[in-house]
Amino acid sequence: MRKKIIGLVLLICVMAAVGGIYLLTGGSGDGKEKETGKTKPKTAVSGYVGGEKIGFLEDEEVLSILGEKYGLEVDYSKAGSLDMMTADLEGRNYLFPSSSIALEYYEELHGSPVQSEILLNTPIVLYTHKIVLDAFDSQGLITKDGDVNYVDMAKLVELIQNDTAWADIGVPELYGTVSVDTTDPARSNSGNMFAALLADVLNGGQTLSPEKVDEILPQLQAIFGKLGYMETSSSDLFDQFLRMGVGATPIAAGYESQIIEYAMLHPDEYEAVRDDIVVLYPAPTVWSAHVLIALDDAGKTLIRGLQDEEVQKLAWEKHGFRTGNYEISDKELGVPGIADNITQVAQVPSYDVMRRIIDGLR
Repeated sequence: MRKKIIGLVLLICVMAAVGGIYLLTGGSGDGKEKETGKTKPKTAVSGYVGGEKIGFLEDEEVLSILGEKYGLEVDYSKAGSLDMMTADLEGRNYLFPSSSIALEYYEELHGSPVQSEILLNTPIVLYTHKIVLDAFDSQGLITKDGDVNYVDMAKLVELIQNDTAWADIGVPELYGTVSVDTTDPARSNSGNMFAALLADVLNGGQTLSPEKVDEILPQLQAIFGKLGYMETSSSDLFDQFLRMGVGATPIAAGYESQIIEYAMLHPDEYEAVRDDIVVLYPAPTVWSAHVLIALDDAGKTLIRGLQDEEVQKLAWEKHGFRTGNYEISDKELGVPGIADNITQVAQVPSYDVMRRIIDGLR
């Protein structure tokens, strides 16, 4: 009897021990901590971003990587690259403009940031329609490399400065004179970079120096003065180009990334306009370097997150930003006429020169 009692006591002790382990481990029985269903709190980061990068920052795959690997929850407000430098920065962790010119503008106004890194690159291109391509080709403005089209910027600028009517180059369907719609160069980077490109072209293909600004600036003012109202967001201008057709916007300056992203994210809509929309690479063009400016430690973490190899791969394959690490053909992208490499590139004038151009075009 005594042995039975001892055995019963031991059994109860064992059951109690097992029950304790069950309670402590949530029933796993293996001593490992069970998931509680609660997620680790994320750090919210908020900042200003150029409109052409909104699709990238709203990408669920990108956000998942930033959340799971870097503990970030990203929020943003859209602003022009130069406008964001003078905006209220209270409560902001980062700025994400589209050029190093904007970074130098920030440094002039606010001093050195906590950190800054170029994360994405894309060249300036011209978007137009097949009817315009054919007209330019007949005028000797176009050079072809396979299905990639390059436009001679010196000849295009000559047409603009001479107030050449569209009818004079074989496009009577279009009203007015040859021009390139762009964003406001004093507020938005794509317009600013296009102004930099025009400055070099007007300077005989040489990078504009401080000594030549006073000579070239009146010509830039005349070109931009013909455009009337200009958008402050590259994404708004691109949307207008897509929606309103050749009659309203025969040519628009923008980023190469925009058409790639549009084709990837809106394949049905892109298919409807694919045979009409043409990408023209200015010869020469300029690079737009998208730099993230960290205003605090949370912004620094965002830099690390956007440098993640998976994020950089998505930036090119889904959003068209050339990160330098990945190669993919235009056939894989589904967009005809995308250059494998960007070779004809002009140097953007110095910040001092661009600052004088910006002030002169306000």
